Amino acid sequence: MINKYYFISKLDTNSIDKQDKQTIIIFRNYSKINQNESLILKIKKYCKKKSIKLYLSNNIRLAIKLDLDGAYIPAFNTSLKHLSYSFKKNFQIIGSAHNLNEIRIKESQKVNKILISSLFKKNKNFLGINKFKLLSKLTKKKVVVLGGISNKNIKKLALLKQSEFAGISFFE
Repeated sequence: MINKYYFISKLDTNSIDKQDKQTIIIFRNYSKINQNESLILKIKKYCKKKSIKLYLSNNIRLAIKLDLDGAYIPAFNTSLKHLSYSFKKNFQIIGSAHNLNEIRIKESQKVNKILISSLFKKNKNFLGINKFKLLSKLTKKKVVVLGGISNKNIKKLALLKQSEFAGISFFE
């Protein structure tokens, strides 16, 4: 199955309505230190109605407590605490990385997939196609493309032999 990962920071039903069943929503709101459980449960209920999976960013314990489909560990999170948690069978953990050191950290965190960024978005973590190819070959984990995916450049993912991708602007 080809998954697409869509980062959201608020409940926007219009945006969720546009997604298909291969889209996984990642709720990421770093502006609030204590993530709002009632908001997350509203998003979960809405996603469930649409048969869309929901992951929570940077709070695995809360994702387990709220019975979500998975969790996302950002590149800046290097904690291994979650390795002692019990998960339901299909609970997935994904994480992002920008360089080899961060890839090794995500491997030690036992993530299922690593989102490597930034492929197209020209920010401080910009890799471009060649560096992305080199980095993705340095792990045995499934790799997901992150950063700057648009309708104009999505066909370039075939050059990388990548079908899964993550982002924000592509989905809006």
